[in-house]
Amino acid sequence: MVKFARLAVTTGVRRKLDGRLGQIVKLFAVATAAYTIYAATLSTWDVLARTIVFLTLMLTMLFLVVGARENSNADRPSDFDLALSGLSLACLIFFAIEMDAIAQRITLFDPLTPAYWFFGYLLLFLAVEAARRTVGIGLTAIVLIIVAYNLWGHNFDGPLRHGYISFGHFLDISVFTTDGIFGVPVQVTATYAFLFVMFGTLLERAGGGQFFFDLAASLTGRRPGGPAKVAVFSSGLFGMMSGSPTADVVTTGSVTIPVMRRLGYSPTLAGGVEVAASTGGSILPPVMGAAVFIMAEYTGISYLEIVVASIIPAILYYLCVFLQVDFRSRKLGLLGLDESQLPSIAATIRTGWLFTLPLVALTVALLQHYTPTYVALFGLITILAIWVVRWRTFSLRSLYDGIAQTTISMVAVTGACAAAGMVIGGITMTGLAGKVSELLILIGGANIVLTLLICAGMTILLGMGMPTPAAYALAAALLAPTLVGDYGFSVMQANLFLLYFSVLSAMTPPVAVAAYAASAIADANPISIAAAACRLAVAAFVLPFAFMFDPGILLLDTVPAIVLAVLTTATAVVLISVAAEGFFREKVGTPARIALAACALALLGPNVELILAGLVVGAIGIVMAYRDHMSARSESVRRSTVG
Repeated sequence: MVKFARLAVTTGVRRKLDGRLGQIVKLFAVATAAYTIYAATLSTWDVLARTIVFLTLMLTMLFLVVGARENSNADRPSDFDLALSGLSLACLIFFAIEMDAIAQRITLFDPLTPAYWFFGYLLLFLAVEAARRTVGIGLTAIVLIIVAYNLWGHNFDGPLRHGYISFGHFLDISVFTTDGIFGVPVQVTATYAFLFVMFGTLLERAGGGQFFFDLAASLTGRRPGGPAKVAVFSSGLFGMMSGSPTADVVTTGSVTIPVMRRLGYSPTLAGGVEVAASTGGSILPPVMGAAVFIMAEYTGISYLEIVVASIIPAILYYLCVFLQVDFRSRKLGLLGLDESQLPSIAATIRTGWLFTLPLVALTVALLQHYTPTYVALFGLITILAIWVVRWRTFSLRSLYDGIAQTTISMVAVTGACAAAGMVIGGITMTGLAGKVSELLILIGGANIVLTLLICAGMTILLGMGMPTPAAYALAAALLAPTLVGDYGFSVMQANLFLLYFSVLSAMTPPVAVAAYAASAIADANPISIAAAACRLAVAAFVLPFAFMFDPGILLLDTVPAIVLAVLTTATAVVLISVAAEGFFREKVGTPARIALAACALALLGPNVELILAGLVVGAIGIVMAYRDHMSARSESVRRSTVG
C-alpha cells in the first residue's frame, strides 16, 4: 500500500533555478502574471483566446522548473526539458497567429489543416506530460484511459459502448473549443484562482502570515495543547488565503510542527494536527480554495452564495479539530506555551491590525456582488496599499519575487487542470457521465446513504495525488448530474458534497499529499500522519452527509429550521469528538464512546424516528460516561486513602 502511495505521488523534481537562467525564468513568470492580471480584468479577448495564451505560457515555464523524474537534475533543465519548453513556446506563437481563424471556424465542420493537426496533438502531448510531472501517475493514467475510451470505445459491447469518434473529431473538441483542454478548470485558473493565490502570497510577504500566527499564539498559546491550537488557528487562516493544503503545511508547518515536538507532541501527532488544520483552510470563507471558483463557474451559483452556504460547515469543521486537540492534549498532559514565548495580544493587534483590512475588503466586495475576479483584485490593491504604508517591509524586489513566486506556484495546478479539462471533454463527448449515473443507480438503488458513500469514495479516489481543483472538476462532471437529476439534491448540496471530499482527499490515505509534505518536517511516516489527521478531523467526513440530509446547515431553509439544524449538528460534532478521543474531563470507556458516536450519527440522520432513537442511545452513553467518571474518582480516592 505504501509503495502504491509513493508511486501515485511521485512527480518530477521541483527546481529552484539560479544564475542567468533563473533570472530569465523569473522575468518570464512576472510577465506571465502581468498578462494574466490584464487578461482577467481589462482584456476584451474571448475566453478561448485568453486561456490558450495563459496555458501555453505556463507550459513554457513548467518544463523548465519541473524535472522529468524525481531524480532529475535539481539545478538545471536537461536538453529534453529545454526542447519541450521550446515546443510549448512554438504552440504559443502558432495559436496566437491563428487566434482569429480559430475563433471564426465552425467546429466539426471546417476541416483541420495539417498545421492544426500537428500543433493540436503536440499541445495534448505537452499537457499529458505536464500532468505526469506535476501530479504523478494517478491523473495521467485517468487522462490516457479517457483518451483511449474516446477513440476506441465504439468497439465495446454493453452499456459502455458509444458512437464512433474519429481522431479529427477528438482533436477538434479537445483543443479548438472550450469543452476540452481549455475548459472551465483552466479558465478559472487563468482568472480569479491565479489572483487569489497572488493575494495569499503577497499578504504573506507583507507580514500578514506572521501577524495571523502571532494573533493565534496570543489567543490560544497558553491553554492546554497551546501550540497545537496555534497550529489550528494559524493554519486555518493561512490555508483560507493560500487555498492549498500542501502549501499551507509547508508554510505554517515549518514553524508549528517543531514547536509541538519540543513540547512533547509525538512527530505523528504534530504532523496530523498541522495537516488537519491546513486541509480545512480550503473550505474556510471568505476566500476558500481555488476549487470553489471552479464550482461557481461550473454550476452558475454565485461565489457569494457558496461562501455564505459554507460558513457553518467550516466553523463546525474547526470546532471538531479544536475540541479533539484540546481533549487529546488534556489526556496526554500536554501543557501550553510558556508565557515568555507568547506575543502580547495588545502589541500584536497594535502593530498588525492593518492586515485585517484585506479580508474586510474581500468581504465588502463580495457583499457588493462584484465578480470573484474583482473581489481578488480589490484584495490585492488593499494589500499593496498596506505594504507601502508599512514601508520598512516593502521593496520592489520583494514585490517582484512575490509575483514570480505566485506564477511558479501555479504551474502544477495549471498542468493538473489542463489534464482535468481533457478528461471532462472526453466524458462529455462519450456521454460517460450518464453511464456512470446508470451504474450508481444500479448499485445504490433507492438507498441514498449507500449512493452518497459511493460518491464520496469515488471523489477521494479521483483526488489521490492531484490538486483539489482538478479532483473536484472530475467529480462534478461524473457524479453531480446523478445526485441532482436522479436523487433530487440541490445543485448547491451536490457540488459542495463533492467539493468537501475533494478537499479531504488531500489528507486521506493512502495518497495524502498534504501528509507527505508534513512528513518531511515532522520526520514521521506519512501514512501515520494522514491517519492521525483523519482522526482529528473525523467530523469533516460526516458533515457533508449532514447537509445533504438537512440543507439548513447550508443556510438554505427557514430561520427556525436553520437554528435547529445548526444546534443539532454542533451537538453531533461535540459527541463525535468525545467518542473519537475517548475523553471529556476524564477518560470515557469504550461502551460509552460507541453509544455517543451512534447518537451523533443518528442526530445527522434523515428522519425524526432515527433522531429520537439516537437521543435515547446518547442518554445511555452519557449515563455510562458519568458512571466511568464516578468510578475513576472513587478509585482515585481509594488510592489516596491507602497511600
